[in-house]
Amino acid sequence: MGKMNVNLCGIELDNPIIPASGTFGFGYEFAELYDINLLGTFSFKGTTKDPRFGNPTPRIAECPAGMINAVGLQNPGVEAVISEELPKLAKCFHKKVMANVSGFSVEDYAYTCEKLDACDQVGWLEVNVSCPNVHGGGMSFGTSPEAAAEVTRAVKQVTKKPILIKLSPNVTDIVSIAKACEAAGADGISLINTLLGMRIDLRTRKPVIANKMGGFSGSAIFPVAVRMVYQVAHAVDIPVVGMGGVTTAEDVIEMMLAGATAVEVGAANLVNPFACRDIIAELPKVMERYGIESLSEIIGGVK
Repeated sequence: MGKMNVNLCGIELDNPIIPASGTFGFGYEFAELYDINLLGTFSFKGTTKDPRFGNPTPRIAECPAGMINAVGLQNPGVEAVISEELPKLAKCFHKKVMANVSGFSVEDYAYTCEKLDACDQVGWLEVNVSCPNVHGGGMSFGTSPEAAAEVTRAVKQVTKKPILIKLSPNVTDIVSIAKACEAAGADGISLINTLLGMRIDLRTRKPVIANKMGGFSGSAIFPVAVRMVYQVAHAVDIPVVGMGGVTTAEDVIEMMLAGATAVEVGAANLVNPFACRDIIAELPKVMERYGIESLSEIIGGVK
């Protein structure tokens, strides 16, 4: 069997598969279905300083080869995540977990990251400056190099663990933003978050979701994600975590050839809760088919 382990910011992963934030809850929900310790790690539900109910319903719209969501970062707030969610997770997941953080001000990001950085279970902090489903926060910090760098510097000042900045594809030049984050001290880059999409109900002539627009994800966005991962990975000297429409083991290989050190799987988990388990099981066969002895050796293999 080929070697599937990779090193992400100094922490060894058994394999590169990471369920993406917002598609895997806090992990213990999926632990009722299979042993989630077979994952490389996972990124838990986006966490903010204060509790959030999220956006009004309806929040989901189906699309060909994908979906639109506007959940709006519903979560119990960082204090409850630390006191309630992480202890539940500790009973079923014995690896370092990736904490996904969002905010509505630079101070929010710093506060939440500092709190989670102190948790032994947390291995990495994935700082989301790219959520398209909230007003006055999230993506507004990820649409300019200066704003993204400001968040990066603020969280680096209060943390010791690796910081991955999660970027939005809803920009004209994602490379300049990634490079600004690297210069500000980011340890890695995650991309891409969802594209901004919309559906209209022909009968009511109104938007399908209450928020009007939301994050478009699913297999339809995979080529865009591969392109952006390739661009960023060849422009920075820090690891890239690739995501966006990944549904198969072949997709994982393609994303790694583009430059991803690890690969997050998002919408596929909502269609098939066993998606990540199945991809991990299939990876050795796909590696053998394409003559790959070690996944770490193919990272950025396409120049």
